[in-house]
Amino acid sequence: MPTTRVETGLQYAALPWRERDGRLEILLITSRQSKRWIIPKGWPIEDLAPHASAEQEAMEEAGIVGRISPTVLGSFYYAKGLKSGRSIQCKVIVFPLAVTRMRRDWPEKNARELRWHTPQEAVEAVAETDLRLLIRRFVRQHHAVAQTPAGK
Repeated sequence: MPTTRVETGLQYAALPWRERDGRLEILLITSRQSKRWIIPKGWPIEDLAPHASAEQEAMEEAGIVGRISPTVLGSFYYAKGLKSGRSIQCKVIVFPLAVTRMRRDWPEKNARELRWHTPQEAVEAVAETDLRLLIRRFVRQHHAVAQTPAGK
């Protein structure tokens, strides 16, 4: 039986979050072509650690600055459409990014829409099932840490 070779790619992503008025919010951006809601992500950047690549993509795609965790939150797969018309399967490794500042200008400002969402809105807005699961996992972890008494 012949085997089909599936081309795959690796990308790094940031899951941008903040607390506003004591409530957790997740920032989603639109993709450039399909305009579906996604998180900032991109190809590895030479000479940058994976989490630093994700942080750089977040600044370029969403104009956000903050503290990125070097600890992987998880990963998901999606089909990336290429300019050639083909698509490849991409594995996206995700790092949480605590947003501290939003820039007034950034490289892809005119190519994307940005919107802060409640965790439930973010889960409902993204199409990738595994990304939904990652957002839910992050929210559970965030709430568990927030509920831990100081000094424990």
